[in-house]
Amino acid sequence: MADIRRAVRESVAGRARPGDLLLVGLSGGPDSVALAAAAAFELPRAGLRAGAVVVDHGLQEGSDRVAQAAARLARQLGLDPVVEMRVEVGSDGGPEAAARSARHAAFDQAIEQTRASYVLLAHTLDDQAETVLLGLARGSGPDSLSGMKEESGTRLRPLLAVRRSATHAYCVDAGLEAWIDPQNQDVAYARVRVRTSLLPALKDSLGPGVAEALARTADQLREDAEALDHLALEWAEEIAEHAEAGIALPVAALADQPAALRNRVIRIAVRSEFDVTLSRSQTLAVARLVTHWHGQGALDLPGARVERSDGRLVFSATA
Repeated sequence: MADIRRAVRESVAGRARPGDLLLVGLSGGPDSVALAAAAAFELPRAGLRAGAVVVDHGLQEGSDRVAQAAARLARQLGLDPVVEMRVEVGSDGGPEAAARSARHAAFDQAIEQTRASYVLLAHTLDDQAETVLLGLARGSGPDSLSGMKEESGTRLRPLLAVRRSATHAYCVDAGLEAWIDPQNQDVAYARVRVRTSLLPALKDSLGPGVAEALARTADQLREDAEALDHLALEWAEEIAEHAEAGIALPVAALADQPAALRNRVIRIAVRSEFDVTLSRSQTLAVARLVTHWHGQGALDLPGARVERSDGRLVFSATA
């Protein structure tokens, strides 16, 4: 209990100001229940207000009862306000991604309604390790392997250095009843297979500490990625030129830089000008106009096209 309370206390320190309202994203599971209890204890002592947002995804029979029980628990813990929301989950990106998108949209709405500063999310060190392994399996690159950030906009994750076993122990020690989501044992989901099969197998083969090592790797990669992103943004601002209906980058400047910076500048230029995030393969295809130029023609990208002309990569909007 002391470790989780300390994690909450240290996470909000320097981020929230006295009088700010912070909402706990409360599902009713052990991780979020432990976080809610710790927030109810710690935040008032720091001069902060603690509330909760409970989202019913409507994906399982009885989900409304689970959400109602979570809301009751939040009020019993002294959290106020308690915002209850039901969402419609779409299908884009698969069931997990669609549920996450709907949930985060509800968080944004709750923040707007209550003027809260943050929503506290109960992701643990185990969740971080699972995220790194999933990113590794998908070949998602350093952005995915760097895992979840403690602070992402209005999202705050105080428990990223806390093991899942600690949140379960907190609930037992505090006499708090938590809901066990049956989907967390459904091997139809890749994350569940990582949790129940892959991580235990790695522990058996490599010894204890695998989850902690994966989380440390995420921290190190995040530091590197943030530094490279900062350098790339500064460099992009120096070399980018306005072009008709778009933006241009000088080929010579791109060619002189390591691939890590060159590729980042390409992604930054497209994202800032056209609000499109290029995939790895799309980025490399654009980069070949710099590194492997043989007179090839324009490339079509999502919402834009790029061609090499007069020593520049010229990006322009498409209808």
